[in-house]
Amino acid sequence: MFNRTTLVILVLALAGGLGLLAAQKLLSDPAPAAPQTRAVTLFPQPRALPPFLLQQSDGTQLVPGELHGHWTVVFIGFTHCPDVCPTTLAELARAQAQWEDLPEAVRPRVLFVSVDPERDSPDRIGEYAAAFHRDSLAATADVPALEAFARSLSLVFMKVPPPDGYPEDQYSIDHSAALAVLDPQARMAGVIQPPFDPEAIAADLRLLTETR
Repeated sequence: MFNRTTLVILVLALAGGLGLLAAQKLLSDPAPAAPQTRAVTLFPQPRALPPFLLQQSDGTQLVPGELHGHWTVVFIGFTHCPDVCPTTLAELARAQAQWEDLPEAVRPRVLFVSVDPERDSPDRIGEYAAAFHRDSLAATADVPALEAFARSLSLVFMKVPPPDGYPEDQYSIDHSAALAVLDPQARMAGVIQPPFDPEAIAADLRLLTETR
């Protein structure tokens, strides 16, 4: 029969052996590889965003919790934009059409944020974004809130005065052309740089939705 000391030694040896096996298992099983995307550049780790509060086109507030459960592509711009904004939203609409078959509960979203609250009312931006695709979200806020939101996404914008002799309300806005990508926890997870490929964007967002 084993005495008490021998039994204790055997238990400790067994526990040590199990710990070694567990460690070997962890070392031999690498972490799951990130999805191979073409248009979306994913960060090694998603970055939590500071709290934000925007006004949606339907009059409701847009807070981080409203974006949970979906991958979201964020584009900042303004409705008086002559070229970049309509072109980008048209390209995103082509991508949106390719993931319409995904369940609404997890379907990727496009969020257009106007950085021109002086001229862009919530109603106006809602109609503008919906003209490209009916599922697009649209929001705005006051300038300080917009600056904080854009900065959290590593995006920038700046009001540009009109040329001499033009009315003051004919100013323009310089803004980032890149798209921010938020994960289903509303964290900054990646970026899409121009030029944009709608087919690649659609394939990436579908892949991310189906795998994460």
